[in-house]
Amino acid sequence: MAGPPLAVGLIGYPVEHSLSPAFQQAAFDALGIPARYELWPTPPESLDERFRALRAPGVLGANVTVPHKRAAFARVDHVAERAQRAGAVNTVVNRGGTLYGDNTDVPGFLAPLRERGVPLAELVVVVLGAGGAARGILVALGEAGCRQVVVANRTPERARELAAAFGAVASSLDHRLASHLTRAGLLVNATSVGWDGVSLPLDAALLEALPATALVYDLTYHDTPFLQAARRRGLETIDGLGMLVHQGAESFRLWTGQEPPLAVMWQAALAARRAREKPAH
Repeated sequence: MAGPPLAVGLIGYPVEHSLSPAFQQAAFDALGIPARYELWPTPPESLDERFRALRAPGVLGANVTVPHKRAAFARVDHVAERAQRAGAVNTVVNRGGTLYGDNTDVPGFLAPLRERGVPLAELVVVVLGAGGAARGILVALGEAGCRQVVVANRTPERARELAAAFGAVASSLDHRLASHLTRAGLLVNATSVGWDGVSLPLDAALLEALPATALVYDLTYHDTPFLQAARRRGLETIDGLGMLVHQGAESFRLWTGQEPPLAVMWQAALAARRAREKPAH
C-alpha cells in the first residue's frame, strides 16, 4: 500500500500570493512523483520550529521567500557556493535529516536574459534594492561578468554596504541616479515595490535617462506600474514570471534529481497567473 505523499512547501510570511504551488504540483504530477507542494506561512518566531520539521522523513525540502532568505542561510547544515556568495538561501533540500541550502534565484534570474540573448558582459546594470533578492541578483550578474553594476536603494547606507561586498557602485534613488541610468543597458527592480499595483520603485521621470535600447526587468511576476511606465517610454520589459519558473525548476531538480518538465511548469504558471488576475464579478 502506498504511503503518504512526500511533503515540500514554501516558507515565507506571507505566502498566500504565491504561484509556486500551481506549477510545482503540476511538475510532480507530470512525472508521477507522489509529493504535495504546500504553502507554509511562517512568522519569524516560528522559523526554528519550521526548519526542525524539514528534517523529518518524508519531507523533500522547501522553497524560502520573503522575509526569510537570510535567516534560512543560518539554519541549514551545508550551503552551496552561490548561496554562500549571496548570503541567502531560497531552496532547502532534506537529505536524510541533513539540510542543504542553495540559491536558485541566481540561475533563475539569468535564464530569461540568456533566452533573449542579452549581452550581459557588455552592459552597465542598475539594480534597485539591497535586500535578499538583490544579493542573489548581484551574484548572478557577477557570474555573467557585467561591465559594471550599480546598486541603488532608498537607504544609501545599505546600498553602500551591498555594493562594497560585491565590487559594485552605490547610488541613491534620487536625481543622482540619472548619471548611471544614461549608461545602463539593463535596469532591474529587485524590491517588492509595485506588488500593490500602484507604487513605483523610483521616480518615473528617471526612466527618461535610460537609452532607448535599455531593457527593464521587474522581479515581480505581474505587470507592475514600473513595467507599464517603462513601456510608455518605449522600452523593452521583462516581468518576473520567467525567473520564478526557472528558479523553481532548478529547485525541483535539487529535490528530485530529475529533469524538471519546464513546458508543463510554464503552462501551469501562466494559467495560475491568468486566474489570479481575472477580475471578480
